Amino acid sequence: MRVALCAVGRLKAGPERELAERYLGRLARVGPQVGLEFGGVGELAESRARSAAERRRDEAARLAAMAADAPLILLDERGRNLSSEAFASMLAELRDAGRRDVAIAIGGPDGHDGALRQRAHTVLSFGAQTWPHQLVRVMLAEQLYRAATILAGHPYHRE
Repeated sequence: MRVALCAVGRLKAGPERELAERYLGRLARVGPQVGLEFGGVGELAESRARSAAERRRDEAARLAAMAADAPLILLDERGRNLSSEAFASMLAELRDAGRRDVAIAIGGPDGHDGALRQRAHTVLSFGAQTWPHQLVRVMLAEQLYRAATILAGHPYHRE
């Protein structure tokens, strides 16, 4: 199953980008052993609409188009807080159900539109706090790599 990241906003050159790329590179090497293929990162420019609601709707439409028919996992502070093992399990269940693709979306500064949240397969949270886009990208990349190592039985993750 191909795992693609869809993000509102661009990650500029710097330590955050380097760290995210390091974990995504690791995922690309370990993931195929457990049926997870890194499908790349798609970046969307932030909407320039006047109101926050309009920006969320615009970004939601573009994220939905990127995800097409793939199950969509949204990162949102109001989502479910899963352990690393439960996250790995969720990915394995999608893979084992025959899904060819899954898209994981990071929203813009105004968050995700309610309609996109309704369409999502799962809404996840990295905690109740608001995290900068750059750090969320790094944390997601690390959790994807960790999920692949958990599924592979690799000792990277310790209970």
